[in-house]
Amino acid sequence: MVFSSLEFICIFLPAVLILYWICPYRGVKRKNSCLLRPETDMRQSSTGREDEVQQASPGGRNEERQAPPGRNARVSDQNRSDEGEQSSSSGLLYGAQDRAGAEGAASGFCSFDYKNILLLAASLFFYAYGEPVYVFLMILSAVLNYFWARLMERFPNGRRQVMLLAVLQNLGVLGVFKYAGFLAELWNALGLIQVPVPAIDLPIGISFFTFQALSYVIDVYREDVKAERSPFRLMLYISFFPQLIAGPIVKYHDIADELKNRQLTLDGMVFGIRRFVTGLAKKVLIANYMGAVADTLFDAGMSEINVLGAWVGAIAYMLQIYFDFGGYSDMAIGLGAMFGFHFKENFRYPYAASSMKEFWRRWHISLSTWFREYLYIPLGGNRKGKLRTGINKVIVFACTGIWHGAKLTFLFWGLYHGFFLLLEEWLPMLKDRLCGGKKESREGRMEAEGSLRGRESARERGMTGDARMEAESSLLDGKASDGDSAAEKTRLGMHFLKKLLGHLYVLLAVLVGFVFFRADSMQAGVLWVKTMFTGFTFDNASMRLVMAQLTPLNLTVFFAGVIASAPILRKLEGRRLFQVLSWPLTIVLLILCMLSLAGGTYNAFIYFRF
Repeated sequence: MVFSSLEFICIFLPAVLILYWICPYRGVKRKNSCLLRPETDMRQSSTGREDEVQQASPGGRNEERQAPPGRNARVSDQNRSDEGEQSSSSGLLYGAQDRAGAEGAASGFCSFDYKNILLLAASLFFYAYGEPVYVFLMILSAVLNYFWARLMERFPNGRRQVMLLAVLQNLGVLGVFKYAGFLAELWNALGLIQVPVPAIDLPIGISFFTFQALSYVIDVYREDVKAERSPFRLMLYISFFPQLIAGPIVKYHDIADELKNRQLTLDGMVFGIRRFVTGLAKKVLIANYMGAVADTLFDAGMSEINVLGAWVGAIAYMLQIYFDFGGYSDMAIGLGAMFGFHFKENFRYPYAASSMKEFWRRWHISLSTWFREYLYIPLGGNRKGKLRTGINKVIVFACTGIWHGAKLTFLFWGLYHGFFLLLEEWLPMLKDRLCGGKKESREGRMEAEGSLRGRESARERGMTGDARMEAESSLLDGKASDGDSAAEKTRLGMHFLKKLLGHLYVLLAVLVGFVFFRADSMQAGVLWVKTMFTGFTFDNASMRLVMAQLTPLNLTVFFAGVIASAPILRKLEGRRLFQVLSWPLTIVLLILCMLSLAGGTYNAFIYFRF
């Protein structure tokens, strides 16, 4: 078992935070000083840049024109470090209890060796509480990857061979513990020589910490980072408890510098607490309630499910999985900020996407970027022709699906999404019309802002030179003719309609895909989808079952989930009223979460399969 939510929130986390903040520094000779500084913009570090989102999926644009991904990340880390150097230097010297250590660090940056050891001990205890045996597997994985990286630096001529051995070792561990039973069942299904199906318990979070270990050894092989000299720092990277069992996947080059030195700030603690509570509320107050509805319906016999029940169950699960995944990612980002780490965003309102390509730039970003950097681009990306690009995407999304679990339903889910990405790429109607292709989407946004109105209008009427400039000036000054205004309204209306159709298309495609993600078998998934469109039976048993789920509380949670899944609150964050109410709202959400958890309500942990 793992920590219960109340044990984690009320006992484990406060104890680790208190010990961490009173733990003394260990001064070393590096520049800068050991100050407790308020940072100017924690939110910028957590939300990232818009251009990162544009490249967040294997379907992203122009990946072949970029520098190697690790080097880009290293530059990004350097920029972030420079931004930290420019932050306000006013504050209090940390650690009155260790004034000598602080004074020693006044001419050097604080070493986090003691704090790292504390976090490592807490992380191992956290994992061992739930996995008292497999914690040694994780430790062994960290030790082996530490030596693989050191060997690559020690023997540069054989670094490729060492890297391949490291990859095989990591994938071998994942294959034995996660996929051995699945592969045996597939083999037996062929009707050839029957083999025993091994019954191996799946270590919690093995996919997460294995992918992080792979990130480290591949980054060292690419010379994007140097091999870590301290095995304890590497072990902390692999086992860090905020994101160990539920993500996000943190690539080594993203936090390599912060493992050695980072700033503890009051603003970071404030941001971290609010972000943690936000994620907790998503999980406890939305995902849990929607999960209870979904489980009740999906676990019922198909004879009791009609078209209404099928749609209610599918939508409930669609909300559950987003707020469960997104909630844990928010909690991890918040916890990381409390300890001085900056994790990248993992979800950016994916249900607001208007194409499947955009959906994957917003959904599980840490996983999609991992596959993009370490699989899609090494396979050739989109540099080797349209057919090879399509094959690469199919491979990536097959791996994406099977990463989530050793079942055919997950493999199908990954291939299903890959199919829609290929469809958008190759079908002109989806690429240029329904979803608003690159040119159309870009011009639509600029038109909506009014920056190209005069130019487009003049071009349509065949004007050149002074006549065009005069027409552009006339429109920008609000003097356009009635005909031009009508044409502009028509264009904006068509753009809005295309975006709306794109949203509906994505929501429907994602909804159907998640039915298979949730289903126990392919047959069950097909039958559920069939019922969604043909199950027009309204007998008493079916109606009683579905109406029992449509309680006022569940409907309230449903509408709250719909609102929270849209980028509405993000637009309010900068307003003064929102800033004033944010802390009272945080306290209220925390109290509601604690009451819900104390009441022993539904609180599923869906990450055992990962």
